[in-house]
Amino acid sequence: MNRERSQKLYERALKVLPGGVNSPVRAFRSVGGTPVFMESGQGCTVRDVDGNQYLDFCNSWGPLICGHRHPDIVSAIQKQLDRSLTLGIPTESEVKLAEFILEGFKESLPSIRKIRFVSSGTEAVMSAVRLARGFTGRNKIIKFDGCYHGHSDALLVKAGSGLATAGIPDSSGVPEAMTSDIIVIPLDDEQAVSEAFKAYGNEIAAIILEPVPANNGLLLQRQEFLQFLRDITRKHDSLLIFDEVINGFRLAFGGAAEYLGIEPDLITYGKIIGGGMPVGAFAGRDDIFKLLAPDGPVYQAGTLSGNPVAMEAGLAQMKLLTPELYANLELKRKRIQDAFNDRSYDFQMTGIASIFWFHHGEAPRTSGAIDRDSMKTYAALFHHCLDRGIYMAPSGYEVGFLSSAMEDSDLDRFLETVFEFFDGK
Repeated sequence: MNRERSQKLYERALKVLPGGVNSPVRAFRSVGGTPVFMESGQGCTVRDVDGNQYLDFCNSWGPLICGHRHPDIVSAIQKQLDRSLTLGIPTESEVKLAEFILEGFKESLPSIRKIRFVSSGTEAVMSAVRLARGFTGRNKIIKFDGCYHGHSDALLVKAGSGLATAGIPDSSGVPEAMTSDIIVIPLDDEQAVSEAFKAYGNEIAAIILEPVPANNGLLLQRQEFLQFLRDITRKHDSLLIFDEVINGFRLAFGGAAEYLGIEPDLITYGKIIGGGMPVGAFAGRDDIFKLLAPDGPVYQAGTLSGNPVAMEAGLAQMKLLTPELYANLELKRKRIQDAFNDRSYDFQMTGIASIFWFHHGEAPRTSGAIDRDSMKTYAALFHHCLDRGIYMAPSGYEVGFLSSAMEDSDLDRFLETVFEFFDGK
């Protein structure tokens, strides 16, 4: 494929944007080569600035569960554009979206009765953690190695030595004081969690985790482990926060919480909730949300929170999320996963709902179990697919997403291209 314009744009971008990008993984550092600059998307495809078309398994890193530019979402945005872009004043749009979501939770997540909209997943997580601390009057937070919760200072931390250690910043520019109350524990380890509560039980405000970790590989957890976290937080009057920025509305309307049958105290959302617009949210129990400003002393605010264009896009997206859509997406994923794994390659495909991930060996449950050498194989697979008109995430640690816009013929094309690579043709 000729990508001359992408190359020239990247050279221009390097002069004005750090690394030529506005989010690090887009720079292709994990797979090598020059980033592809896109100009449009429609259905299950994207088109680059050189006119090349690609079948899209990145889907804007997850939000586009119904594909690019779904007509219902585009129509809702266009109608709102005739009224306003932003107001910074309450609108009916934010009320309608909140009502629709919470009504959809009534049976599967009955205790989740309040929601606040923000502008990103990072903002949602940061606010949920602050609210948990305000509600419990405690400071310490347990997070798990391999779970990413946005780039707020306090949560940019990974595991140290031992079962439960105070967090050490994982980014320059983050003072250790900002992470000193974060306890980082390995995933899939009940003993480590128990030891943390034994040592700090009366100081732990909450446990936060992705119930389906999908930001550092796809680390599917045991149901027993997740239920253990629910039980131990209740025992110690701590809160359980599910970070569902990726999981939310992807696994089911009620996200991983509904899919797995475990109801947390607080949930964070992003990606799908905005229908392609930049929206985040955090939701939870009514008694917890009574402490959030203006009703209580826990402060959170945002000029573009509840932006009417984003709210209308989100509402149009929510109305598309039917049980039939989820069932169909899961069938699509099982179809490609079973076909790939039947070939008995060294690589395997792990998946859940409409998320999939390539890996070497047995499906890992912890980040430490990910085979690092397999990233080289993935980089070669990525470029093989890219040159044949298939776009996947430019990192072997990232997952793939299916959209409802994909037909069986698209999945067949994907499989044929991947088989071609592994068969050495």
